[in-house]
Amino acid sequence: MLAYLRRRVLSSALPLLVVILGVFFLARLTGDPTNLYLPLSATAQQRADFAARNGFDQPVLVQFVDYVGQVVRLDFGESLRTAQPAATAVLRAFPATLQLAGAAMVIAVLAALVVGSLAAYRPNSAADRAASFLSSAASSTPDFWFAIMGVLVFAVWLGWLPTSGTAGAAAWILPVVTLLIRPFGVLVQVVRGAMVTALSAPYVKVARSKGASERQVIFGHALRNAGAPVLTVAGDLAVGLVNGAVVVETIFGWPGIGKLMIDSILQRDFAVLQAAVLVTAVAIFLLNILIDVGYALLDARVRQGAMA
Repeated sequence: MLAYLRRRVLSSALPLLVVILGVFFLARLTGDPTNLYLPLSATAQQRADFAARNGFDQPVLVQFVDYVGQVVRLDFGESLRTAQPAATAVLRAFPATLQLAGAAMVIAVLAALVVGSLAAYRPNSAADRAASFLSSAASSTPDFWFAIMGVLVFAVWLGWLPTSGTAGAAAWILPVVTLLIRPFGVLVQVVRGAMVTALSAPYVKVARSKGASERQVIFGHALRNAGAPVLTVAGDLAVGLVNGAVVVETIFGWPGIGKLMIDSILQRDFAVLQAAVLVTAVAIFLLNILIDVGYALLDARVRQGAMA
């Protein structure tokens, strides 16, 4: 297992290097921050002093080498806007994103397990057809459209929910539902397909012949063996939730890493943007490692292959 994890870590090193390279150079395509942080009346000397103070007077390649050296030392620089360490802003925003994505993913998985299992228990029934329609509609609904319509209907027209912020449980409803709707739709289809296969397996017939109740058959035997493909897809969707939080956080004013990225782009705050993207990439990398470990624990064939 350790050899398997070592291979996965080494194989993910190159993508992380690409992220470091890409975010550094792409950030500079947003424009010169000097024009944003200094008034139009600033003199040439003031502009030169600003550039020298922030290292913008150096060639881009020199700036990149300095940046990589800082990252190795876990120094992400200072925010141009607040003059505080960029890592402080990122670490302050990232928990909000994890809370939002985590709540959405937990609810989506639990709901999908229930709906998908019930649909698979009686294929082609009314419940199965209703679950298929619901999952298809949910998986094909764009996040931004649902978010906008949710704000329009439940916040503006009905006045039941706030349009933005994090104060109170009501403020969580629209962002969480917006994030979970697509993973729920996809997972219902995956759970149903895996459960249909599992329920027709020989070990289920043996369990029933031994007098096991239907609850034991579904949740104790079939669902446990159908867990591997569900875990894999859920992990991929969880990674997508972290990325998709950019849109949701911007619409609902959620103080997470996605909103921080957008604000940093608009403000040309290079240090904060670079730190936010890099920390997000590392979090996704660690999440993928956890998914691989979970999949290996659920599937003996993967576990044996990892030990080979």
